[in-house]
Amino acid sequence: MTFSKLCLISAAASMLVMSAPAIAQDSSFPMREAPRPETTNGVPHVQIDMQAIPELSEEMLRQVAEFPGVVLGATRVSLPGAVGFQLAGDISIAQPQAIVGGREFAHLHPDGSLHASLHPDTARAAIDAGWAVAHPWADQRAGWEGFVMIYTPINEAELDMVIQLVRGSYTYITGELLPET
Repeated sequence: MTFSKLCLISAAASMLVMSAPAIAQDSSFPMREAPRPETTNGVPHVQIDMQAIPELSEEMLRQVAEFPGVVLGATRVSLPGAVGFQLAGDISIAQPQAIVGGREFAHLHPDGSLHASLHPDTARAAIDAGWAVAHPWADQRAGWEGFVMIYTPINEAELDMVIQLVRGSYTYITGELLPET
């Protein structure tokens, strides 16, 4: 193989790697089968008629704790009892305007729902497919257009979809793809 072919292949690979986080945001989601939960229209923004399934919440926390540079702890921006998904100081933030507070890119509420900052296109797709609702403040500040409440998962298939959305939040905020699990 010639040097020029190697350079061309290397350049193409670099372009793919650099565009990977954007590609990861091009998601279409299956329609959520369960009815949309009722939510409050203000803050605190919570579900009214859903409760967490503890095993599913525990599994979500277990998986999110494995994301590189994520530290679980008390939320900095939500209700008491919510678990914040904080980015460690050595993790770069590609979308600082989309973070609501500190280095917290999402948090899990005691009712099993969670707030997350998604790419605005991903947020719209998740809302349209019945997985999420826009946060009441999503239109209050530039960068918050993708701030959503993701509904409480009610079974393992829904948990998988919710984890996919949380992975998308991590990718959007950090600009880094997570390894496939």
